Order: sequence, then C-alpha cells, then structure tokens
Amino acid sequence: MNDIKNLGALGFEFPSPLYLLGSLLFGLVGYVAFRRGRKAQRPELTWTGVALMIYPYVVSQTWLLWLTGAILCVWLYAKWE
Repeated sequence: MNDIKNLGALGFEFPSPLYLLGSLLFGLVGYVAFRRGRKAQRPELTWTGVALMIYPYVVSQTWLLWLTGAILCVWLYAKWE
C-alpha cells in the first residue's frame, strides 16, 4: 500500500475503473468497426474504428473519454447502414 502512495507522490495516477471500462469498451467497438470497414472496403468505418481504438491514449479525463466515445459511436451507427 505504501508503494501506491509513493507513486502518487511522484505524480503517477491510476485511472478510475470507469475510465478503464470505457477505454476497453470503445476499443472493442473500434476493433469491430475497423474489421468490418476493411472487409467491406468502407474507409469511413475503417477510420472511425481506428479513431475509437486510439483516442483513449490521448484523452486523460473520464468524462471526455465517454463523451468522445459516444459521439464517435453515434457517427459509426449513422454510417453503418
């Protein structure tokens, strides 16, 4: 337990469980969209899938992760067919 406190004192922060759940969920949705887009040769699905898989590495706030993921999923749903 002291190791976690020591890491916190050094500036390391562990993500919340909601952040981990969101990054896993949106990563899986992105992977499915990427595979479907490549198979159907539809670049809008492919690139939206890539965006869903990569953006959790850029976003550090949980609310922004869920908001961006929801917007990308709505875009994906509109383009799916």
